[in-house]
Amino acid sequence: MSQFLLIHASAIRLGVFVGIFAVMAVWEMLAPRRPQPIGRAKRWPSNLGIVVLDSVLVRLLIPTTAVSVAVFAQSHGWGLWQALQAPVWLVLVASLLVLDLAIYLQHVLFHAVPGLWRLHRMHHTDLEFDVTTGARFHPLEILLSLVIKLGVIAALGAPAAAVLIFEVVLNATSMFNHGNVRMPLQLDGLLRWLVVTPDMHRVHHSWYPRETNSNFGFNLPWWDRLFGTYRAQPQDGQMGMTIGINQFRDPRELRLDRMLWQPFRGSVNSYPINARPEHTNGADMP
Repeated sequence: MSQFLLIHASAIRLGVFVGIFAVMAVWEMLAPRRPQPIGRAKRWPSNLGIVVLDSVLVRLLIPTTAVSVAVFAQSHGWGLWQALQAPVWLVLVASLLVLDLAIYLQHVLFHAVPGLWRLHRMHHTDLEFDVTTGARFHPLEILLSLVIKLGVIAALGAPAAAVLIFEVVLNATSMFNHGNVRMPLQLDGLLRWLVVTPDMHRVHHSWYPRETNSNFGFNLPWWDRLFGTYRAQPQDGQMGMTIGINQFRDPRELRLDRMLWQPFRGSVNSYPINARPEHTNGADMP
């Protein structure tokens, strides 16, 4: 089983990515939640270009996969689960929950530490919100996130099957909850107890710092509710809210070259958690 996962993990992940991306792209065309004045032609080349660049750099600089680390850790008896010798079913479920919690905490960390926010804010400088926003991350953030994830996997001794399931589900839900898609409000309210929905996560992309620093979950919505970071709706409403942050609002910033240079330009502003807003006398203004 482990050998099969090692051989086919990348193909499985790519297949799911392409399939979910296609479904979400069609859904956005047929039932968009919000109008997009800038449009795909100006945004998608750079957003998809960063995906290609991230993938190439990860393969070159960290030539291993999360599944490979899981197999290696298990074969050497590493990790918490190995020490506890828990039942397989419990290890599988616990691994999925702990990995998702780790992603939530990492996300909060990237909003809390000014230096890390510089890397992460590129994800927030998209001026519109759709399926490609879910894959728009700076290469340095991707590399650092991968190192953290590999460390968590090794520390847990998470089984390869759990790691692959987690990566596939996280990839799929990230594209789903960044979708510019319309669904019945009652359905959204129900799904919010099981998975992060687009209306829930869109609040996180508001230009108000207090809303940017809410709804950190990518997959499970429970952590936001448990740790008090859940916000049901943006103050300006789903249709009236402004996407992005108060820096880099020139549409030229959507170019790939300018996106890559954003972490090294400008101040961190008032967005990091507990930062004092600049030039607003403490008011939470964009």
